[in-house]
Amino acid sequence: MTNADPKAVEALILALPESAGSAIYGLIDVFASTGTLWLELVGDEPGGRLIRAKIVSLSRDPFQCGNAIPVTPDVTIDEASNPDIIVVPELWIARDDDLADRYSELKEWLRRRHQAGSIIYSACSGAVLLAAAGLLKGKAATSHWGYADMFRRRFPEVRFIPEPNIVFADDTGRIVTAGGATAWHDLAIHIISRHCSPGEALHIAKVYMLQWHGDGQLPFTSLVRRQAHADSVVRQAEDWLRKHSREPQAVAGVVTECGIPERSLKRRFATATGSTVIGYVQNLRVEEAKRLLETGNTSLDDVAAAVGYENSAFFRRLFKRCVGLTPGNYRRMFRPIFDAGRVRQG
Repeated sequence: MTNADPKAVEALILALPESAGSAIYGLIDVFASTGTLWLELVGDEPGGRLIRAKIVSLSRDPFQCGNAIPVTPDVTIDEASNPDIIVVPELWIARDDDLADRYSELKEWLRRRHQAGSIIYSACSGAVLLAAAGLLKGKAATSHWGYADMFRRRFPEVRFIPEPNIVFADDTGRIVTAGGATAWHDLAIHIISRHCSPGEALHIAKVYMLQWHGDGQLPFTSLVRRQAHADSVVRQAEDWLRKHSREPQAVAGVVTECGIPERSLKRRFATATGSTVIGYVQNLRVEEAKRLLETGNTSLDDVAAAVGYENSAFFRRLFKRCVGLTPGNYRRMFRPIFDAGRVRQG
């Protein structure tokens, strides 16, 4: 067993029944290799571990987390000393679960550890627990894009930013959140770079072939999600727009369809969905454009026209703003390996 460097960073990885086992053990594995594995592979003198990582939970009793993966905690939150860092990995929770009704003791522990100086990181939906603990109040945060609507409704005091893969809560840098389901990859690279060295982070990225998601989450985000609300007129508008979004006068058409004043419809639509009517139309068009880019070789001008834009330059700018990639780069990223019945070359 490789010894740890005496100055190694103390890291606690939080594990709960809702946790994703891949993130827990992925972080444990990567951190355990920091400072050692690269040196072994290239034949240099063995080094010491730069991060001492342990699994922390509410008790030491073994339990099963997501997909029935067994977890045996190393320490409890009562036993843990003041670690350098705490990592809250992905939690398998519903997209409207704000964790308000459980884990009060754990939330208090996180608040105390933060006050005592620990730096707290979260990956994906782990940010929900930080928000529920009050640690993100008045601060910036990210999480998986699927939780954006819940943050808007349940945690309006949090400035939720869905685009980046890493977000610092404030200028102190003592709370950091990471985005999507495999964001623990980005988080691990970030933590190693910050607490060990950028060079060691690069070594670990090479050894594990971890790719930094520099484009953030936007390319993977669905721009149109069905909201839970009770406004039947707005629901009628949404259903109509899904069928008629390509039409040149879609906004005027939906006003006529709903039979209420345009100002009233726009106000009710924004209240129920968090989006403007024109924003919803644009999102529908961009989602359709993404489908066309993923499944065919239609020219970009023809894609623009197919979704309702005669001005292809405007379409390209809108697509880049909404998705974070140009249409051409999006096609290259998401077009299937098997294209038109043959393997693509190059």
